[in-house]
Amino acid sequence: MYRFSSFRPLTLCVMAAAGLASAPLQAQSNSEATFAGGCFWCMEPPYDKQPGVSATTSGYMGGELDNPTYEQVSRGGTGHIEVVNIEYDDSQISYEQLLEIFWRNIDPFAVNRQFCDSGDQYRSAIFYSNEEEQALAEASKAEMEARFDQEITTEILPASEFWRAEEYHQDYYEKNPLRYKFYRLSCGRDDRLEEVWGEEAGGPTFE
Repeated sequence: MYRFSSFRPLTLCVMAAAGLASAPLQAQSNSEATFAGGCFWCMEPPYDKQPGVSATTSGYMGGELDNPTYEQVSRGGTGHIEVVNIEYDDSQISYEQLLEIFWRNIDPFAVNRQFCDSGDQYRSAIFYSNEEEQALAEASKAEMEARFDQEITTEILPASEFWRAEEYHQDYYEKNPLRYKFYRLSCGRDDRLEEVWGEEAGGPTFE
């Protein structure tokens, strides 16, 4: 075992420099949020462009089956929902702002479907990890119901095990831009979003 006095000056300088370099990383406040808004391909882009968002991952949540596959979930009956998991720095973008983006990328009135995709695996939902997130989600849902004077069908559920989707689903809109655009157009997603949200469709981009 080395004693402190046994380190050479150069070693101490390297250690000190490393400590200073890692300080900003340690200062970051990293958080996660999980939302279901139909096809997970379409829920990644609105968040990827936001400052403070470090990663979006498509996957599944809400079911009891371990390591579900896309084929299993898309057939229905597993209890899972297609979701996007968002990693973000809450000193740059807040959970409330993530919710603002979420609402404006879904049809909040659809039951067990989103746009052309039908089945409870495509229903909209907000998964909360703590009481604060639950309260914020419920408040935002109440705000939407007051705005539209209509029932909002989006569920607010406790977060459970997140299962990462197959690699070919990750960043699909970047890997297969033509197929993605064709799917999104043929699914009528943007037309419906504009019908519900008008100029707010797609959500804000926070600076």
